[in-house]
Amino acid sequence: MSGTSLDGLDIAFCNFSKVPSGWRYSIKQATTMKYPLAWRKKLSSAQDLSGEALIALDMEYGKFLGKACKTFISENKLKPDFIASHGHTVFHQPAKGFTYQIGNGNALHAVCGVPVIYDFRSLDVQLGGEGAPLVPAGDKLLFSEYDVCLNLGGIANLSMDVKKVRIAYDICFNNMGLNYIMSKIGKAFDEGGQLASTGTVNASMLSKLNRVYASLRPKRPSLGREIFEQRIQPILDEPGIKVEDKLSTFVTSSAREIITAIVSEKKNAKVLCTGGGTFNSFFVSCLLEQLGDNGALIIPEEEVVKFKEAMVFAFLGVLRVERQPNCFKSVTGADADSSGGVLVGL
Repeated sequence: MSGTSLDGLDIAFCNFSKVPSGWRYSIKQATTMKYPLAWRKKLSSAQDLSGEALIALDMEYGKFLGKACKTFISENKLKPDFIASHGHTVFHQPAKGFTYQIGNGNALHAVCGVPVIYDFRSLDVQLGGEGAPLVPAGDKLLFSEYDVCLNLGGIANLSMDVKKVRIAYDICFNNMGLNYIMSKIGKAFDEGGQLASTGTVNASMLSKLNRVYASLRPKRPSLGREIFEQRIQPILDEPGIKVEDKLSTFVTSSAREIITAIVSEKKNAKVLCTGGGTFNSFFVSCLLEQLGDNGALIIPEEEVVKFKEAMVFAFLGVLRVERQPNCFKSVTGADADSSGGVLVGL
């Protein structure tokens, strides 16, 4: 799994078993491989490449993933049935009928020799859906004891059952915005939200961020680099505001947006909170302050916090092999449920 925040490559070796009550999972081995600076630059600028150069990067990144998986498998003496790979999103424009994740599955398979399932989003987009979010299938089948599953990644999103139907959507930008602000002072991220905690909320900036999210709420589009660059980045680039104030304001805006989304759908919700943003203690404290007595925020064991998304993509691969739906029309707006993913070597 590689997310929009470019934190690194998450690799998880997981086991799944079917039981009378549903599915059980376990994460046997997992690691996050930090991207070398060269790869961070390549991935962050991939959208600017020519068609020929992008195809070349797709293959190069597939080989990079294959080498990473081969090393992980060898070091841990593993025998996986297959690799389920999300790839790295470069373009996500479902309104125009396409989404594109680099990390070619044929190249990945050729390097590591293990069967591969990749390109999980394209089928749903061709069926008229947003192609995102995909994790709700795992939320519903693996974490049914929670009212809401909240993921704090580069983008914050949630999923839940409403009248026995799974719904899910992207709420707002999260680590993507915070890391962008920190990049302006040569830092990768604000560890624990330490710098943000020293800042003061800028009312004008907060108002502008809130107006963007208010305009997105009615349709809840899947969020990606395009919307961030067009609508959020100009606000974050405004001069005359201290970095710590920008961070504090962005955290406040995102926390309010997340809690507003939760309480508008569920009262006194039991909320499972995972993703890299969970390690930002200042952000979590803001979430708790906004939530108040309207529910409970549950942070699970660290391996689930860090590797839930990678683990769920492994599970989506299981559902694909079993020919079971791994993408719900109630979530993406597609014409039908589907079992997405291209198989290589299976």
